[in-house]
Amino acid sequence: MMTGRLKHKAFVRPTTLFLTTALTLPPLLAGCGSGNSAGSGSPPPPPVDDTRGGTVAAQAPAAAPQKHGLSNKQKVVLLVGAAALYYMYRQHQKKAQAQGQNIQYYRSKNGRIYYRDPQTHQAHWVTPPANGIEVPQSEAGDYQGIQGYDRSTTGRDVGTLFPAAPAGAGG
Repeated sequence: MMTGRLKHKAFVRPTTLFLTTALTLPPLLAGCGSGNSAGSGSPPPPPVDDTRGGTVAAQAPAAAPQKHGLSNKQKVVLLVGAAALYYMYRQHQKKAQAQGQNIQYYRSKNGRIYYRDPQTHQAHWVTPPANGIEVPQSEAGDYQGIQGYDRSTTGRDVGTLFPAAPAGAGG
């Protein structure tokens, strides 16, 4: 027959293990938090990189890939880096304005470009595709003088195209 003392030990160990796990696991899973010190309601959702994993078309419709070389098709200019990013921005702005939205792009402290969703205030990172965007030569003139125009390494860079994020905006 078990005494009261043995029943108590058998109960305490599993309970202690459960409570210790329950109290230490949530802080480990939660991380450091969002760091939102604005105090304006709940913090916005975490940032999303819409341009990773083949979802570039969700940001800005890029011209369909065309083969290089001589053909009777229209000539294209390859935009990479800052020029491709600016092209994506302008395409996104046209789409947003058609929907009556005013979306501002910002340059974060780490130099990346993002915008905030007007409804959720969620940050969306914008990254140009590594292989560039082919744009018809008739449209590409607007991007001449920007780094990455026809693979150029000189010209205006991201720092001159997008304002720095306002203080306390995150990103």
